[in-house]
Amino acid sequence: MSPYEHGEVFVTEDGAETDLDLGHYERFIDENLTKNSSITTGKIYSNVIEKERKGEYLGKTVQVIPHITNEIKEQIYNVDTGNIDIVITEVGGTVGDIESLPFLETIRQIGIEKPKEDVLYIHVTLLPYISGSNEVKSKPTQHSVKELQSLGIKPDILVCRTDYPVEEKMREKIALFCNVRKEDVITNSTCNNLYEVPLMLEKTGLAISVCEHLNLIKEANNTEWEEMIKNINQIQEKVKIAIVGKYVQLHDAYISVAESLKHGGYVNGVEVEIDYIDADMVNEKNAEEILKEENGILVPGGFGNRGIDGKISAIKYARENNIPFLGICLGMQMAVVEFARHILELKGANSEEFNEKTKDPVIHIMEEQKNIKHKGGTMRLGNYPCKIKNETKAYEIYENTSIVERHRHRYEFNNKYKTILEKEGLICSGVSPDGKLVEIIEYDKNDFFIACQFHPEFKSRPNRPAPLFKAFVKATKEYKKNKK
Repeated sequence: MSPYEHGEVFVTEDGAETDLDLGHYERFIDENLTKNSSITTGKIYSNVIEKERKGEYLGKTVQVIPHITNEIKEQIYNVDTGNIDIVITEVGGTVGDIESLPFLETIRQIGIEKPKEDVLYIHVTLLPYISGSNEVKSKPTQHSVKELQSLGIKPDILVCRTDYPVEEKMREKIALFCNVRKEDVITNSTCNNLYEVPLMLEKTGLAISVCEHLNLIKEANNTEWEEMIKNINQIQEKVKIAIVGKYVQLHDAYISVAESLKHGGYVNGVEVEIDYIDADMVNEKNAEEILKEENGILVPGGFGNRGIDGKISAIKYARENNIPFLGICLGMQMAVVEFARHILELKGANSEEFNEKTKDPVIHIMEEQKNIKHKGGTMRLGNYPCKIKNETKAYEIYENTSIVERHRHRYEFNNKYKTILEKEGLICSGVSPDGKLVEIIEYDKNDFFIACQFHPEFKSRPNRPAPLFKAFVKATKEYKKNKK
């Protein structure tokens, strides 16, 4: 998926490459989702075609109804593994889109197949504000609900997204024209902080309405979340962290990284101010001018050779000036390249991804992967274990010798260079259990210079930040204090 079109590719623990929305779901509900949590039109049609070729439809004409809709239903029902109370299914897009029609028909059928008290339809709509007349308009919501009703779906609850206050008269009007109870018209107002939204929706009665419709008796306990928001709102201090990346034109390309930095800030009592810096604009001559105000530098993942020199220049600047540095995936690989070029003086050191003929491939693709024709088959995706060495920065951060983190990459640290790199201070502090794959590197001469092959941002939570981000933000806070 193109980062410029889709934003970040979020990876589940079982290795599914999904839309970034799943990342938000994991951060809010604190449940690790799987490949079964992502259903795309492509997956549905591929499954149906495969079944048809196997003869499962006995030569019948394959149609959208019932074959496509049955396949979608099967995917939704399969999410229930027997220990799940509620399955939340989002149909993305806009009501009326051609692409979503089979999915809307499917959830209509589910409403008939299942007991009435077991199915609840929540429709999220927009209440636009017209500045000229200084009013919030409900017409788009009315038309959207009318469209749904024409498809056989009657929304039980309306969640109305708005930037402005919604008066009681407006809620009464929406309830009347959209055929719902007034208490089921929920105002979803803009919050100062994304993580305030659940508490805001709790106050507006969403959970109460949902539980009533589903005949559930649950008493809310948001004490921990409320305490977290209270602490966030009291934060006064700021730190500046640069994300030196290739896709900075669309901030959603690094959404999990950005959220993880915020999580690290919450626990350290600081607000993280992120500067998105285009790696294409950085070089050795201007790195200081661009990065001198930063309290920390983070180089995230990516693919392709564009912007690589800028990432290397940023890493070099961080290393030489003892600025807290965190490298993720490609960021780790470029840290190895930078170290090899400027410390080991292997001027041509590179990754085979960018130069297959380099004399010093400090980052390479492993032999067993080279003959795989399907490019996706060369990827390491999802959870992989990592063993951490004692008496290292990584051990200090994780407080454990065994961790599991999510991956998304195909190139690896070349072990042929491990000895000479470690001799100069680049420590391989985390490796795979068999010792073949390097997962974490750190530079022992700097206060905080660490990089990992995996993506720790995928497991970070607002009330339980990923250890690497927690430690990185702490280091930036200390750096800022000492710099003064």
